[in-house]
Amino acid sequence: MFSPWQAGIVVLIALVIFGPSRLPEIGKALGKGIREFKSSATGEEEKKEQLMTNVTEQPKELPPKSDTTKQ
Repeated sequence: MFSPWQAGIVVLIALVIFGPSRLPEIGKALGKGIREFKSSATGEEEKKEQLMTNVTEQPKELPPKSDTTKQ
């Protein structure tokens, strides 16, 4: 594993190479890539897609229209 000194040196080198404005973008891209890799490895993405499909399906019959707004 990395010691705090080694991690600090790596961060300092990355800051010098990429600059302070690019580091958040690189971190976001790296995090997104790791999340996608984990979800594809475990198959969670397919489960989420199936759940979203079930949620967005239209009901087979619409409920009867009631006039509760008029008094």
